[in-house]
Amino acid sequence: MLSLFSRRMSRVSQSLPRFTTTQRWSSSISQRPGSDRVRFPGAVNSKFTTDMSFVNPSNTPSIPTYRVMDSDGVLVDKSRKPPNVSNEQVLTWYKNMLTVSIMDVIMFEAQRQGRLSFYMVSAGEEGISVGSAAALTPDDVVFAQYRETGVFQQRGFTLKNFMNQLFSNRHDSGRGRNMPVHYGCNYPRTHTISSPLATQIPQASGAAYALKLQALQNPDTPPRIVACYFGEGAASEGDFHAGLNIAATRSAPVVFICRNNGFAISTPTLEQYRGDGIASRGVGYGIDTIRVDGNDIFAVYEAMQEAREIALSDGGRPVLIEAMSYRVSHHSTSDDSFAYRARVEVEDWKRRDNPIIRLRKWLENEGLWNEDMERETREQLRKEVLKEFGDAEREKKPRIRSAFEDVYEELTEETQAQMKELKRMLQTYPDEYDLREYQDGINGL
Repeated sequence: MLSLFSRRMSRVSQSLPRFTTTQRWSSSISQRPGSDRVRFPGAVNSKFTTDMSFVNPSNTPSIPTYRVMDSDGVLVDKSRKPPNVSNEQVLTWYKNMLTVSIMDVIMFEAQRQGRLSFYMVSAGEEGISVGSAAALTPDDVVFAQYRETGVFQQRGFTLKNFMNQLFSNRHDSGRGRNMPVHYGCNYPRTHTISSPLATQIPQASGAAYALKLQALQNPDTPPRIVACYFGEGAASEGDFHAGLNIAATRSAPVVFICRNNGFAISTPTLEQYRGDGIASRGVGYGIDTIRVDGNDIFAVYEAMQEAREIALSDGGRPVLIEAMSYRVSHHSTSDDSFAYRARVEVEDWKRRDNPIIRLRKWLENEGLWNEDMERETREQLRKEVLKEFGDAEREKKPRIRSAFEDVYEELTEETQAQMKELKRMLQTYPDEYDLREYQDGINGL
């Protein structure tokens, strides 16, 4: 096995570009006579100065926020052409955002009724997830956090898929081994969500580097990138810095999408960091960076389109998008956000600006939507959500043995012993464990 691995790595290394010693260090010459600058080894190319001054972030302009339309759904730049998308595409985006919004309300209430253990809504951030996902291909690889329901919806995840996972029934692709809202699927390429913050960021960088090596080995491979989603709270984790630095130094084709919604659970951004938001960190790591209005789905879509092109250029480059929004709901069903922010602030954001209202205004301005269509669509979507909700809730749980499978290709002796002991316990104390809701009951072991 070692020799096979060595041969494979040898082929990979042979396909990578080679540099002579002179080429490696030609840009690292410290200083030529009479030069006005110093070049240190690496990426620093700094001019000399006799003026001793410290760079203060408050004295430098903030990174601007890209937008296409204002809160009334009107194009800001009158000289630009309309967004390069069809009416059918925009209507699909709008219906996908509505679907997520309606499902969020129903599932939040279901948790309050004790029919679901946990849930997280996406209120106020639907434009970020749907707009960015619309610029991806099914072969692009996604690493999401836990508020990317719209990404899954836009990429073809069905209401049945959502409900099966939320209720951890026998049709759940994760076989009931993840808590609710931790979706995943084989195709389109979407890794299963995990709870710990920021763990997906270095994983995404590694996956992007793997795609780069595959493309070098097989130039006929369709161009693919990795899209990695996280919140500004996750950007406080060490994995964020490690992941961005890996991607920058390895020139990996990955787009990092940071949802800056103002709060990391109960911690407002003012208490999370100083400086110019998350976008400034991308600049510090030498990464192409843009800040975008997350309530403007056209701006998000266009930024993600361009970011994907950049990520695929020059053999691979990372990109950071900071999408600005406001989390208008609680962090999760385990949170009461009114304990740390004023209710009037939330209501003001709901009324003043959110991605669904803004896109609806644009559609109405274009004559593509009206009040009757809104009412009929909401009623239809609500019926569809409730139907899949009921079907999934009535389904049995996966076989008990599913808890032991998929770790190794074959069950180990230790795992078999654990299964045997579990079966003995269940048979010894049948009144303590109700197995009727599990597929095959104890026979599933």
